[in-house]
Amino acid sequence: MTLEKPPFFGECLFGSGSHPGPVKVRAHAVFGGRVQGVFFRASTKECADSLGLTGWVRNLPDGRVEAVFEGEEANVRQVLDLCSASRAAIKVDSKLVKMSDATGEFEDFAVRHQ
Repeated sequence: MTLEKPPFFGECLFGSGSHPGPVKVRAHAVFGGRVQGVFFRASTKECADSLGLTGWVRNLPDGRVEAVFEGEEANVRQVLDLCSASRAAIKVDSKLVKMSDATGEFEDFAVRHQ
């Protein structure tokens, strides 16, 4: 009888594990703070494009910004960190993220205008 090796702390468990190459994930994120009217969406698109991610970003009526990122797990985690960093006029006070398997439904990364 063989026992499966348990995942090490922090190991990603997305996907079936039967595919070669990097794991593709989806992150649905909502950022709060001073994130509207400060080029947050434009800088998010620039970061996502530079990392080869797909998805979208948009303003919410309550002053927060919502985004969906899909791509290689390391790149998705990197864009979440970059978006969370306060810089110039941008001040991120909160970040809610739900991770799941990528769906592959997007061709590029877009700024949505409701």
